[in-house]
Amino acid sequence: MSAHHIEIDRTRPLADQPGRGHNRWHPAIPPVLSIDSGDRVVIECLDALDNQITPASTVADLYGLRLGRAHPLTGPIQVRGAEPGMVLEIAIEAVDPGPFGYTFFVPGFGMLADDFPTPFLAMWELQANQAVSDDIPGVSISAAPFMGTLGVAPSPDTFRSVAAAEKASHDLGGAVMLPDPQDAVPADEPASTGLRTIPPRSTGGNVDIRQLHAGSTAWLPVDVGGALFSIGDGHFAQGDGESCGTAIEMAATVTATLTLREETDTPIRSIRYAGSSPDGDRWGSGYVATTGLPEHHGRISSEDLGLAARNAVRAMIDHLAAEWGYTREQAYAICSVAVDLRISQAVDVPSPLVSALLPLSIFE
Repeated sequence: MSAHHIEIDRTRPLADQPGRGHNRWHPAIPPVLSIDSGDRVVIECLDALDNQITPASTVADLYGLRLGRAHPLTGPIQVRGAEPGMVLEIAIEAVDPGPFGYTFFVPGFGMLADDFPTPFLAMWELQANQAVSDDIPGVSISAAPFMGTLGVAPSPDTFRSVAAAEKASHDLGGAVMLPDPQDAVPADEPASTGLRTIPPRSTGGNVDIRQLHAGSTAWLPVDVGGALFSIGDGHFAQGDGESCGTAIEMAATVTATLTLREETDTPIRSIRYAGSSPDGDRWGSGYVATTGLPEHHGRISSEDLGLAARNAVRAMIDHLAAEWGYTREQAYAICSVAVDLRISQAVDVPSPLVSALLPLSIFE
């Protein structure tokens, strides 16, 4: 096993650091690093807003935010030997926080966008085990760092179908951010015509699953040769749902081992993950989770949490049938009596993401 390190200058925007990352999804964005399956990578990442917010920022600075710079991702990382139909396993070993954090919301974004017409900004001091803020006195948030965005590149076919589905949803009035060359990194094609990083998709992306902390493992379906894995959007802590649109955002350094696995008989619908204990005694043997997005027959139902939840359950039924040998009827009943549905995020338009968590302690 080899170790690799991708460095980022956190004092400069991504556009000033060629060969380090991107902020759009496109299958033709070239890799910044090539590794073998089973290699460990230490990946430095900028914060979600590309260094636009600093410890000296004020609410007034929110009016000048360039949202086209959102989600500067480090990568892509090419995994040699990866082919469509395989699965990329990401074993997250450490998420080391940057020097400070922030939470903000602006008009028009978040679960309650219409209720809050005035922007808000809280700066956080990130201590070893907690975050505190003079802007929200009397509160201490326990450290639970994770990466909000991780994904692999879409294939050309997936790229075209996703672009068409998002355009159709937009034309029907859905909340969709369409491709936009302004502030794209790299500045020219293909990134300038790439998919935005705001929503999660079947190949991962802005999933905002707070359980993806150190010690957890995620699996993504490989869609293009080399997999082309990217990661970013560090969070010091977040509640399920990320209600106002941001967590405690931060720069971060993540250490992970990337390993190729063969696909099972039942393909992964979207990101799958597993870990030890999200909360409570019932999780003592760990858990495995499937996820769902608001998609049906190639169409996106913008901000439809119900459809996302149904797809998360469908994916869990697939998992219980393929990995544990249950009939689909038995698996459906197991979901009803043992599986917890969590709103991982409800703000990354047009696609909220729901997780279905299965406690492994139920199995004898």
